[in-house]
Amino acid sequence: MRRLRLILGDQLNASHSWYQQRDDACLYLIAELHQETAYVRHHVQKVCGFFAAMANFAVALQQAGHNVRHLTLDDTAAVAGLSELVIDICVEQQITHFEYQRPDEYRLLEQLQHLQGDLTELGISSACVDTEHFILPFDDIPRRFVKGRHLRMESFYRQMRKQTGILMTGDKPDGGRWNFDADNRHKLKPADIAGIPRPLCFANDVSDILQRLERHGVNTVGRAVPELLWPANRKQARQLLQYFIRCCLPLFGRFQDAMTDESASSWSLYHSRLSFALNTKMLHPGEVIHQALVAWHSDAADIASVEGFIRQILGWREYVRGIYWSNMPEYAGANRLHATTPLPGFFWDGQTRMHCMATVISQSLNTAYAHHIQRLMVTGNFSLLWGASPAEVDAWYLGIYMDAIEWVEMPNTRGMALFADGGLIATKPYAASGSYIQRMSDYCDRCHFNVKHRSSENACPFNSLYWAFMLQHRAVFSQNPRIGMIYRNWDRLDEAEQQATLVRAREIKAGTVAL
Repeated sequence: MRRLRLILGDQLNASHSWYQQRDDACLYLIAELHQETAYVRHHVQKVCGFFAAMANFAVALQQAGHNVRHLTLDDTAAVAGLSELVIDICVEQQITHFEYQRPDEYRLLEQLQHLQGDLTELGISSACVDTEHFILPFDDIPRRFVKGRHLRMESFYRQMRKQTGILMTGDKPDGGRWNFDADNRHKLKPADIAGIPRPLCFANDVSDILQRLERHGVNTVGRAVPELLWPANRKQARQLLQYFIRCCLPLFGRFQDAMTDESASSWSLYHSRLSFALNTKMLHPGEVIHQALVAWHSDAADIASVEGFIRQILGWREYVRGIYWSNMPEYAGANRLHATTPLPGFFWDGQTRMHCMATVISQSLNTAYAHHIQRLMVTGNFSLLWGASPAEVDAWYLGIYMDAIEWVEMPNTRGMALFADGGLIATKPYAASGSYIQRMSDYCDRCHFNVKHRSSENACPFNSLYWAFMLQHRAVFSQNPRIGMIYRNWDRLDEAEQQATLVRAREIKAGTVAL
């Protein structure tokens, strides 16, 4: 072997130009590493999903005639990390040239750039190539995003529509509108719940991976299952895409913000659950968008559902990547609101009397999944009102969700959920009382707490925490025209109710109210 090419666990793109020709002098490396299981406490299903997908990708490359070395934790246990492993193989195989695809996480890019310097000292040349996955080229990010400057996602999304011609007729948006979000905010009624499609789940045997994790003492969170429900190869990823297009997309838009626990399918609803397949690059965003467009052109789904779904892929997904890369590494330390409170223990076991939190956290522990509103307006909203440390919230979201990779997790957590970036992403904090959760879900119907009360003994904790949070930051937020009216509502309350509400919030945060 003379050429070594590294494939990371989120670079499982079978269509990459690397694989268009076979080269007997080229060795591909795919490796399970302790450094990747230990930098955060991951959900056990997430680790199993990545390791299973990596193993399947290695087999697929071998079957296509490529030379592949797939190493498990058993093989790499004695290796300090990725850099040491690459150097060892380069020396062993007398490699003269090393290549890698640009990592999507800043920490790995730094590590590999440093490795290139080490390899140069050994007389080994190296190169970094594109992943050939995203719609916005990496080199275009500095032209669209300015470090430290707010860019509206809607403006970016419209630029991407114009650039790609997706959902466009000439220079006009299809359907006569850029955004159908106003049509996509419906709550599930009892009559709707019976029609929720049963989620497509796979049964990938990961028992050997579970044994390997136990053998190596890998510290994980969440429910371990011997049969993984998530796609572990491209064939399964495409099956999940087709199932979504056929069974979920027609009503995805209407109910994309809804939440319920009244059905066995409540955890998945009409969501695609394609983010793991996309973020590992088993699926390309272009093919996902294409299938949604085919559904619209064949009248299998309306424009509101199709536009809402495409906005998540073409708009939001590409946007948060741009925010991440244009603002790192400083973004990782953003804490505009100076939040330092530790996360409550129930984030790790779901044992809380707040029904919404218990439902979403337990679902996350059981499936490594929650949809975007559950993440933003339930656990994220609570973390914001609680004043939780952004570093702790980052670690929780990055670890617990199947699709969580830092480039997509951090802007969603620090930017959208916590307003820790001071408005770089969101024009206002996404803070809400319990009334939002009641409006979009049926969680409050079975809760110990009363969502209509602010200060009583059984008042919903979200309500008093909301007002305490808003008043704590009034000097900052009251200047925002989108928020000013909220403070006028508070000022109209009588002083006794104001004080009772704030006392309730202090008691909750002090731990004298059992949550």
